[in-house]
Amino acid sequence: SEQSLKSSGGMRLCPMCHLLSPPAQPLGVRVNLSQLYGSSPAVAVVCQAVCQSAMTRVLFCRDLLILQQLYLRLGDHVYLGGGGQLLQMQQDLIPRTAYLLCSYYLVRWASQCLSTAVPLDTLDANLQHLSVLELSDSPALSPNKSVLSPQTVVELFYQNVARRVIVSQIYAQQNTPLSQAALNWPQMISAIVGYLSQHLWPSNPGFLFPECLMGNCQYTQLQEYIRLISPWCQVNVGSCRFVLGQCYLATGEGHKALQCFQEAATEVERENFLLRLTGTEEEEEAATAPRLQYYNKVLRLLEDVGLPELVIQLATMAIPEAANDVRSQAALRTRIFKHHLDLGHNSQAYEALTQNPDSSRQLDCLRQLVVVLCERAQLRDLVQFPYVNLHDEVVSIIESRARAVDLMTHNYYELLYAFHINRHNYRKAGTVMFEYGMRLGREVRTRHGLQKQVNCYLAAMNCLRLIRPDYAWIVQPASGGVYERPGTSPKRSHDGESAAGPVSRQIEILELKDLEKEYTLARSRLTLAQHDPAAAAIAGSASAVEMVALLVQAGLYDSALSLCQTFQLPLNSVFEGLAFKCIKLQYNGEAGQNEAWNWLAANQLSSVITTKEYSATDEAWRLLSSYLDSYPSQNAQYHRCVINKLLSHGVPLPDWLVNGYKAVDAAGLLRLYLNFDLLEPAVELVLEYVDALLGKGHQYFGIERPLSATAPLVWLPYVSIDQLLQALHENQANTNNSRLYNKLQESLAHYYTIVEQATIRRQKSA
Repeated sequence: SEQSLKSSGGMRLCPMCHLLSPPAQPLGVRVNLSQLYGSSPAVAVVCQAVCQSAMTRVLFCRDLLILQQLYLRLGDHVYLGGGGQLLQMQQDLIPRTAYLLCSYYLVRWASQCLSTAVPLDTLDANLQHLSVLELSDSPALSPNKSVLSPQTVVELFYQNVARRVIVSQIYAQQNTPLSQAALNWPQMISAIVGYLSQHLWPSNPGFLFPECLMGNCQYTQLQEYIRLISPWCQVNVGSCRFVLGQCYLATGEGHKALQCFQEAATEVERENFLLRLTGTEEEEEAATAPRLQYYNKVLRLLEDVGLPELVIQLATMAIPEAANDVRSQAALRTRIFKHHLDLGHNSQAYEALTQNPDSSRQLDCLRQLVVVLCERAQLRDLVQFPYVNLHDEVVSIIESRARAVDLMTHNYYELLYAFHINRHNYRKAGTVMFEYGMRLGREVRTRHGLQKQVNCYLAAMNCLRLIRPDYAWIVQPASGGVYERPGTSPKRSHDGESAAGPVSRQIEILELKDLEKEYTLARSRLTLAQHDPAAAAIAGSASAVEMVALLVQAGLYDSALSLCQTFQLPLNSVFEGLAFKCIKLQYNGEAGQNEAWNWLAANQLSSVITTKEYSATDEAWRLLSSYLDSYPSQNAQYHRCVINKLLSHGVPLPDWLVNGYKAVDAAGLLRLYLNFDLLEPAVELVLEYVDALLGKGHQYFGIERPLSATAPLVWLPYVSIDQLLQALHENQANTNNSRLYNKLQESLAHYYTIVEQATIRRQKSA
């Protein structure tokens, strides 16, 4: 036998065998034994010996069972008065013989059943799934990567698993170095065959053989093994159900696998394999009940395989096991929520969220629900959930998301608006939309952004109109970057500098009229952007005064006048701007006519006349006239500013403009003439005014009744007239001025005479 050991040196060496042996044995002996019993001939001899041994015992047990049944049937004819022996045979001997027959038959079947060649990538994928169970380091789960085929499942088991375990067992039984007798071939081969048969024995609690089949993807053979063993073997029942579930997973029968996993759970604390399955190195899980640990392992496996529906079902089954473990129950509820949400079961996900006993996990799930449903645009479900005891939390989550993301790619503000509207909280809804509009004005200075801002302010106004007037107000939202954002340091700013202490801000209350102002301003910005897209960036942050200037420059006078009235701004700049436009049109000829029609069309006149005889210049003057009629002012200050603008550019005054102004403030018109040294028009105005006081054309100056003893008192602007006379007297070298001076003196002398006569008559009548 020693010679045979030496002659086996050329056979294949198993690199794992010497690692499993205790250091008491000589290295040379261990290497030689590993070479011998790891070689292909040794594998074939050992497995064939097991097969022959099992076959012999099957035949023997079969014949013995037939004989026992024959004795039982003959009964008293064989055993005279032996009723006790027959009863013992029926209750003890026959069941034991049947059990041995089934066991040896199973070993013989395994010794003859061929294994299936499995691709390496399938083996690696299977090993990855088993790593989720934390069984990948088990000696029974070493995948067979040998190219030797065909081979039986027993040869597969011996070559990959049993050989190393058996050699370790042999070494462990030798307290001294292996003697010559111990290395005797017949004794060693008999010992190895015996140990291998023990590992193949169905009632062996080690469960290495089925575990090896599972690790090497021999699913068909494993299912047949379990089918053969299930009716009569009551050992490792739960382990068999578990590996059968693995087979069903591999063949795509998930619901059958789930049933097997559930049936195996009842045996978790009784079987070695399932105890190893529930073992963990993590302290938190080590404190959990074994059955819960088992469920967690199986849930991870189902998640790794990609069966979320089964994960939900199994987690639901596991919840009663966690009745007294809040942490495990919260983890199960969270897992159920996650997979319901991934599958689009929004209502079930919300229900799982509300049943979570851990407030922090519940908040995390709520945040995930909001984000995912927003990304899927399933906003109806998100708004209509009742959120019992979670209302403030969901509002806080949506607000923080709204303030942290890009306005044009996410609609969290609109979602929050719908959320409040659905609960009839109109003030909150108005506040949300007003804040949305404010941010759009600061951050999205485009035409589309301005359009959304207008819509936001309209929605905010509508919300306040739905509230009783006494409660129709909102708090001014914080402006700029003063929102508290998640993860912000309370001590440092974004650039790392020490942040200043909190500054108390005065709370500003906005009423409906304030919102209407903001809406008008936003509407004017949009109008400007629609007329001139390039001005959108400038208009986005412009104040009311600045917007008036921009609108006037663009020729949008209707919007400018509406904005001025809303913010109670003077209209002078609008009239001066339009007057200047008229001047440019009048003196630029045909160059600006076509462009003028564009901005003229943007201002709504009662009727637009477009004929060859009626030019854009005429239409502009008509627009100016209509504005002066539509927006009267005290002492006709808008007439005065228009006339002042025209005279400053040396433009003759239109008759309609002069007539309109002198009917209200003839003295003011006279002062303007004097300011620009227009002596002749000033003299004509005074002469007309004097005639009007005396009764000739008094209606053109707004005089109700001319000068008489019974009429109300009338007056002349003597200071201005004296200035006019002084200017004419100083320039009498000019013949025309001399003539005007004399004419004015005569008219005044006649007026004084009439005044004196009327005064005397009034005194007499008094």
